[in-house]
Amino acid sequence: MGRPDTDRPVGLTAAPPAAPAPADPPRRRWPRRVDVLVVAGYLALAVLLTGGQWGRPGRLFHQAGDQMLFEWMLARAARAVAGADNPLHSTALNAPDGVNLMANTSVLGLGVPLAPVTLLFGSQAAFLVAVACCLAGTATAWYALLARRLVRSRTAAAVGGLFCGFAPGMISQAGAHLHMAAQFLVPVILGLVFRPAADRVRRDGVLLGLAVAYQVFLGEEVLVFVALAAGVLAGAYALADPGDAWRRAPALLGRLGVGALVAGVLLAYPLWLQFHGPGNYAGMPFFAQGYRLDAASFTAAARQTVTGDAHAAGLLSPNATEENSFFGPGLPLLAALVVVRLWRRPLVRALAGCGLLFALLSLGTDIRVNHHDTGLPGPYRLVSGLPLLDLVVPARFALVCVPVLGVLLALALDRAYDHRVGRARRLLWTGAVAAALLPLTPTPIRTVPVGPVPAFVADGGWRAYVPAGRTLVPVPPVTGAAVSPAMFWSARTGLAFTAPGGYFIGPASAADPTAHWGAPDTPTSLLLRRAAESGQVPPVGDADRRQAVEDLRHWRAAVLVQAGSSPADPVRVTLDALIGPGRDVVGAHIWDVRPLVG
Repeated sequence: MGRPDTDRPVGLTAAPPAAPAPADPPRRRWPRRVDVLVVAGYLALAVLLTGGQWGRPGRLFHQAGDQMLFEWMLARAARAVAGADNPLHSTALNAPDGVNLMANTSVLGLGVPLAPVTLLFGSQAAFLVAVACCLAGTATAWYALLARRLVRSRTAAAVGGLFCGFAPGMISQAGAHLHMAAQFLVPVILGLVFRPAADRVRRDGVLLGLAVAYQVFLGEEVLVFVALAAGVLAGAYALADPGDAWRRAPALLGRLGVGALVAGVLLAYPLWLQFHGPGNYAGMPFFAQGYRLDAASFTAAARQTVTGDAHAAGLLSPNATEENSFFGPGLPLLAALVVVRLWRRPLVRALAGCGLLFALLSLGTDIRVNHHDTGLPGPYRLVSGLPLLDLVVPARFALVCVPVLGVLLALALDRAYDHRVGRARRLLWTGAVAAALLPLTPTPIRTVPVGPVPAFVADGGWRAYVPAGRTLVPVPPVTGAAVSPAMFWSARTGLAFTAPGGYFIGPASAADPTAHWGAPDTPTSLLLRRAAESGQVPPVGDADRRQAVEDLRHWRAAVLVQAGSSPADPVRVTLDALIGPGRDVVGAHIWDVRPLVG
């Protein structure tokens, strides 16, 4: 990637420094011993932060439903690798229609390489390895880019990489959203786009196309943010240094053209399947624009830091997984000082403009301060109707600020460790960075208990009831919350059975492509959901019983399974009224419906 040069960062060159630059250090082959230690430290920290689950199958991270989703996606990818099944569509859930995996966060880019882990150790182990790899991998990739392109000091690069991989927003996303935490290709893509040299345009373009295609199978939303941020950064840099930007433009555009061609060829069929294949949908099943950040959150502490407070953080973010902007009081102030101190560098001015813009976009269409609406319109209102951007969760724009701040920190420390800087100034900058970052030290990702998979399911007792082509129906088959027993039991048993329902996004019905959480509603699933959510047994008549039989036939049901219920459970009582009494098995209650559905 070229030698480190404090004034020629990421391929966007800047004006030479006022004083002569020191002689280049002797070239060494990367990695050095210190690089190995830094990466090992990142990995150790990632394992520590996920420690609440290692060897504890009865615990999930706090957003339990999202972990169930991604465990299932990892198990599905392993199944596709082992059985050569279609990795882009699955009929293991949402029977009989199946799930369009390209239209959901299937994280095939993680699931396929982790297939051996999943097959040998199960979906929970694979999920934890994926989380650790996403955090440590993102930090390592930024460290590599910083060390090779931006800074001379390995310490500066290590601190910058540490923040990029383990910032509060990354930790909050990692506990629930693998597709948002998997950002280790972001610095690779940016490094290829903004490569300093103008040679090897076709080679770099091919590599760029491959990286973009792979990122699609990690998370398309991150790729959208990368494209937006790269465009804003390039535009801001062109304003800061038009001459240099103009000289670099032909090679940059050439790489982008080749990359677009390569990625377009590789992604043509997957994207067609996503938008036009079975199970495609339109829009989102939730009001994305409602997920915005409070302006006060940028100087607040996230709940999963040593100074965090769950109640205060909860008032400033839409939920616990979207605390993307919680940088504490010290870091924004320090970043402003760094920008002032290094203002002569075009890259610093471009980074400042990019970070400020995305911070403002994360506030949504209307700005809120300290959980009070100000009535002021937010910049996001100007772009909220544009394609793709109308589907983006505004709070996630703040994730772009994470690498912006990480790079600024690295540049500041690198300047402080320059041999021309006095010891007092070096200690002052080091202390300022430490004071800003120590309050953001992450704490282990919170876990919550989860009920075990019923022995009837885990041990295979269901096999005697479910012939080929029929399904096992977890009860209730559809829930209002994200928690899906169908998905959880399926993931933990390696997709051993087919089931209706699940936690995914699909069309509302065969005739209505509007986005909908889970399987299309049926009268019986809605009846059982009402019983589960209200705690009351709804009235059941003959029409409901006939409808139940129709719905069971639609699901191709053979046996219904409810975990840990009591005779007074309203869902159990409702089902007894619909199809007759079931019977107890180890850890569950079951209804054999084969005589009903034929």
